[in-house]
Amino acid sequence: VQLVESGGGLVQPGGSLRLSCAASGFTFSSYVMRWYRQAPGKERELVASISSAGGSTNYADSMKGRFTISRDNAKNTVWLQMNSLRPEDTAVYYCNAYRSVLGRTIDYWGQGTQVTVSS
Repeated sequence: VQLVESGGGLVQPGGSLRLSCAASGFTFSSYVMRWYRQAPGKERELVASISSAGGSTNYADSMKGRFTISRDNAKNTVWLQMNSLRPEDTAVYYCNAYRSVLGRTIDYWGQGTQVTVSS
């Protein structure tokens, strides 16, 4: 199983980045996909999630209207489009695949990609 994030980097406030997460080794279309982030000294927080078929999305309040999560099950890929970035968005962003089957939770994580918002 692999989740490989890419697309992070340094961006100025107000700028945009698009993160990608390429999945392999499991049935991607059966999993809810989520983006988390963790800033230095802070707990990991949920950024956005998308249902297995892509028909439902959810966002943390501070990301609503700025971030968009999407997926392509044919490409085994999930994206996070981030616009109007703020310095407080600086964090390591992680891709997560989640599934609950008969009360058993399955979680896969990527290695993370650094996003730094600074002038």
